[in-house]
Amino acid sequence: MSQTVVERATGHIADSAQRASRATSAVADAIEEGVGVVRRAAKQGGDAAEEFLNDTNQRLQRHPLLTLATTFAVGVAAGTFIGWMLKRR
Repeated sequence: MSQTVVERATGHIADSAQRASRATSAVADAIEEGVGVVRRAAKQGGDAAEEFLNDTNQRLQRHPLLTLATTFAVGVAAGTFIGWMLKRR
């Protein structure tokens, strides 16, 4: 009788170990899939940023006078804002 109890306990332990192994495997697969998703997203983000910079450079080279006028306007606006902030103190 004591041997059947030991055999049943061994069976339960083996079953529990097998379930734990499957659960660990599923978690590892989910983590691996998540890492893949993050890598793809990072690559797509980097590609989009590079494309944006290239487009911006081309636009600046095609319209140099507009670039100069815009830069001047932003500088004047920033200077006015900073002067106004300093005057308030």
